[in-house]
Amino acid sequence: MKTPQPPPSHSSNSPELANYRSGVGIVLFNKDGYVLIAERLDNPGNWQMPQGGIDDDEAPETAVFREMEEEIGTRNAEILGMLNDWLCYDFPPALAKKLWEGQYTGQRQKWIALRFLGQDSDIKLDTHSEPEFARWKWVPLKDLMQYVVPFKRAVYEMVIKEFSRYIA
Repeated sequence: MKTPQPPPSHSSNSPELANYRSGVGIVLFNKDGYVLIAERLDNPGNWQMPQGGIDDDEAPETAVFREMEEEIGTRNAEILGMLNDWLCYDFPPALAKKLWEGQYTGQRQKWIALRFLGQDSDIKLDTHSEPEFARWKWVPLKDLMQYVVPFKRAVYEMVIKEFSRYIA
């Protein structure tokens, strides 16, 4: 197995970024300082924090609430902070060929930490016409790495390092 490498350090205007799908990553903290992860419907056993694409001319701060509502059924949160840099990861080659008709080699993401203001009952994975997740749970931020697929490990390590200050 290939050892994960740190994400490429591309500036936001770098021509190489044309091969990366722009998106947001959602680090949703509950009142106890745990973060939400969800199990993918299309790949049982694979858990991740919610994430999704940024529409053309959409600010990351807008996209994060839209994606959160689409993926977990709620916008009931407030932004705590956002990474200054975009974090990039490459898809495994076989996956890159299948996703978005092979248009992208990976994703570049703006990661945003949010505090969940609602109740667990507000989280509904089936509100979107094409749900992505089968189930969800709250986990300690320090335990995230045991759930991460190998090609996202370097990104998650950076997110954990940067957002550990938001643990309640």
